[in-house]
Amino acid sequence: MSAAPIELPRWVDLVLVPMLAVVAAFFVAGLVVLAIGENPLQATALLLRGALGSGEGIGFTLYYATNFIFTGLAVAVAYHAGLFNIGGEGQATLGGLGAALVCLNLEGLPGWLLAPLGILASAAFGAAWALIPAYLQAKRGSHIVITTIMFNMLASALIVYLLVNVMGRAGSMAPETRPFPAASHIPFMHVVLQGLGFPVPASPLNLSFVLALAMAVLMWVVIWRTRLGYAIRTVGANPTAAVYAGIPIARITVIAMLISGALAGLVAVNEIMGVQERLLLEFTAGAGFIGIAVALMGRSHPLGIVLASILFGVLYQGGTELAFERPAITRDMIVTISGLVILFAGALDGIFRRPLAQFFARRKGA
Repeated sequence: MSAAPIELPRWVDLVLVPMLAVVAAFFVAGLVVLAIGENPLQATALLLRGALGSGEGIGFTLYYATNFIFTGLAVAVAYHAGLFNIGGEGQATLGGLGAALVCLNLEGLPGWLLAPLGILASAAFGAAWALIPAYLQAKRGSHIVITTIMFNMLASALIVYLLVNVMGRAGSMAPETRPFPAASHIPFMHVVLQGLGFPVPASPLNLSFVLALAMAVLMWVVIWRTRLGYAIRTVGANPTAAVYAGIPIARITVIAMLISGALAGLVAVNEIMGVQERLLLEFTAGAGFIGIAVALMGRSHPLGIVLASILFGVLYQGGTELAFERPAITRDMIVTISGLVILFAGALDGIFRRPLAQFFARRKGA
């Protein structure tokens, strides 16, 4: 007989439990750091200082977080429909292809039109890459996990072929396209803020971060305030009840995956339209997989996803600075810390949820 689900206040589930998971992960990681002869308190201070101790560090942290918000939202939307989309890497890669095709072939357009078209193309290509796995799940019963894994590999092979044989820059050995026109560039945040009279240090952070926050708000509205969102959550929570309610499960499955793929495709806006200004290999840098951890830690809620994304942005940026200052603490150690966060936030979250549930139950009964 399965145990009854542990009910907690929403704010405890979204904020307090993940915070305790982070503290536990850092404590265990601190023991590892201590075992290799380093001071864990100093290491933590260096990590936080590198990520949040300067304007430049904050810029890099939010730049990394932008990708994780997009992919975390992508995983969360599919999760609410009862789907486990782990194809964010492939969908983001195809999003880059869509943005590149628009930016390189419509370069005569003005920026006010070219940049939005590039954004729409990245979302459209990401959604298109999610369509076939969605159809196979909805109509043929294929498992979405298997098909999205396969499509990650197909996307990787496709982009290599295109950059080497079709779209590669003439006369260059690097597998990348020629630079995009300046009109397609997403403005850097420090340039925008300086124009408004707020001088800040330069960093890769660009207006894609604002787009990511807007998508988080939009997904909250869609999932919790619309009929479509209700249908998505019903299908994910109880497909049998959804059938009795007249909700077309196959259609909702496809729609949820299209939204999910479109969100993952928007990673290209941050990376290749905002920073790299060309299409190149592996620009996603694993963001599609980090999105799974972000959605898990953020409880598939947009607010939790934004907070979890910033945390992983801190680990990425702070870990780079920490590895530079303390060579004994390598990037592998930062990966270990990230893994511990995922472990405590996911597989071991019952360690925190059960005592908290008992505490709040006692308070409610008092």
